[in-house]
Amino acid sequence: MRINPETVDRIKQAADIVEVVGDYVSLKKRGSNYTACCPFHNEKTPSFNVNPARQIFKCFGCGAAGDAVKFVMDIDGIGYGEALRHLAQKYSIEVQEEKLTDEQEQRQNERESLYIILNFAKNFFQEQLNATEEGQAIGLSYLKERGFNDTIRKKFELGYSPDVWDALTQAAIAKGYNADLLEKAGLLIRREGSNSGGYDRFRGRVIFPIHNVAGKVIAFGARILKTDPNAKGHQPKYLNSPETDVYHKSDVLYGIYQAKNTIRQLDVCYLVEGYTDVVSLHQAGIENVVASSGTSLTVEQIRLIGRFTPNVTILYDGDPAGIKAALRGLDLVLEEGLNVSIVTFPNGEDPDSYVQRVGAEAFKKHLQSAARDFITFKTQTLLEDAGDDPFRKAAVITDVVGSIVKIPDAIKRQIFFRRTAEMMRVDEQMLITEGNKILRKEKADQAKAQEHRGTSSPPPASPHDLFVGSEPDAAPSPFATPDQLAQRDPVTLHEQECIRLLVNFGRIELEPNISLCHYMLSELSGIEFHHPMYQHLLTVFREAFNRGEVPDTDYFLNHPDPDIKSETIDLVTSRYQLSDQWKEKYEIIVPTELDKLHELAFSNILRLKKGYNEVIMKEINEGLQKTNDPDETDSLLMRFMVHKKIEKEIAQLLGTVVS
Repeated sequence: MRINPETVDRIKQAADIVEVVGDYVSLKKRGSNYTACCPFHNEKTPSFNVNPARQIFKCFGCGAAGDAVKFVMDIDGIGYGEALRHLAQKYSIEVQEEKLTDEQEQRQNERESLYIILNFAKNFFQEQLNATEEGQAIGLSYLKERGFNDTIRKKFELGYSPDVWDALTQAAIAKGYNADLLEKAGLLIRREGSNSGGYDRFRGRVIFPIHNVAGKVIAFGARILKTDPNAKGHQPKYLNSPETDVYHKSDVLYGIYQAKNTIRQLDVCYLVEGYTDVVSLHQAGIENVVASSGTSLTVEQIRLIGRFTPNVTILYDGDPAGIKAALRGLDLVLEEGLNVSIVTFPNGEDPDSYVQRVGAEAFKKHLQSAARDFITFKTQTLLEDAGDDPFRKAAVITDVVGSIVKIPDAIKRQIFFRRTAEMMRVDEQMLITEGNKILRKEKADQAKAQEHRGTSSPPPASPHDLFVGSEPDAAPSPFATPDQLAQRDPVTLHEQECIRLLVNFGRIELEPNISLCHYMLSELSGIEFHHPMYQHLLTVFREAFNRGEVPDTDYFLNHPDPDIKSETIDLVTSRYQLSDQWKEKYEIIVPTELDKLHELAFSNILRLKKGYNEVIMKEINEGLQKTNDPDETDSLLMRFMVHKKIEKEIAQLLGTVVS
């Protein structure tokens, strides 16, 4: 089914860009706009801008831009219709749909179908838990025994899968779903050598639905409750959905949907291992907690946490072997620029059992008192294990320094070098030297790898090079890629500025009955822009003005052509904003673009004409170098002198001494 246009308009009008983006990213107010680290690419300095007045977002690092619908499409990797339905649900808007043709029905987005069947399965499992004798006797009694009350069970939408081979499959088929869709969703396993039959993946287990950041069910985790004596081999305690088109376990954290707002508010995320740890802590009032679901922590999961906070505290049980194994994987977190702390529990305890035993208040106090930063924790743990063995202690130094050099921030690195030197009772400079050695080896390995691949380019510079005790050269401005900069010659940039002024201020009157659009089109009469996009937009203004109209900014922001819409967002979004402190605190009045709009338009048109004139002069010079004909040379020289005079006149108007 297709959403009708009236409903689409209602959804777009209701969706607030700050609220929508704020569901996924921790925004900070800066002037009239909001900023954050971009969720679409890895960055340490915020370049992601949200404009509530325009209802648009723009990243100056990777170029991502659009409105609330586009943001949901990009962040969740879903289609246009699915994004609209998500926003409709968020703002309680009833979706009015239009009947599709048979051919359109067949082409309906498969991802949407997967979400629908997964939601059906979630509802089925919940019903089995709460409304069947088996579910209440086995599943519900287990959850109550774990101390999970009605509120928390509903919050995490816990369920139960009956101990029947195909209960879910038969229920889904009875509702009109097909077996192929169930298989693609990871709910059905085909019998070997059979295309018609199969059995449910989850049977006789408590079900933990796994949600994406938007709150949609994308997979399930299932805990076994009893051992089947007739089962062949060992049955795993936990069974998870396989990878599907909507579920990639390396990208997902269990509980992120339920925890994201509290993580943002408290500016810290607690990371645990299992589903029950998350549920127990939420019930105890500690809601800023997520789980890696038993998988090794991945870069994608780290960046998911980084959308909401740079601070992560990892909660480990008291098993020394497990802690040492986990330490080896946490350098990834440091590389992403997050601040990592560790909390451990008494041997034999995990977060679930500990909070159940001591209660919420004592658990919170333990988090505060037992938290140690990752480098300190790692150093202490490895030193205790090394004892007095000098060789093992030397290996500890190399291991810890290898973690410190992963930290992008130079000040933090320096602090950790100093603190680690004190803990190990070694010279700080020796640690820095060891860090340099590690970095040199990494660069050499990179060079060898590139040579092996047949490339000759040098390895990329380390973002935290220590060799000379200073930071590397600043990265180029992220306003455009090198290819884009190469395409934007000065003339194109002046054309862009003309269009920017028209899009932003075209209706503003410079004097009575003379709008900026009127003035600029008069000055640009007979001129055709070189850049195709800007020439197209200039033509739009000319045609509209001839009809007695001046298109406003919203006309272009809501344009059906995605290229025009994207270009407009670039033209109306400013990366920097003047602080209110200039006026309020220091009483300094800084002129705005509106204050000197006529001057901006006048000077830009002059610079544009100067650029065109320089292009012509360059062509004349090239002609002079190629010709041997005296008459043609004289003609070219005469033309050159005319344009040289034009250049001088424009320079005088601009106040330019040297052209």
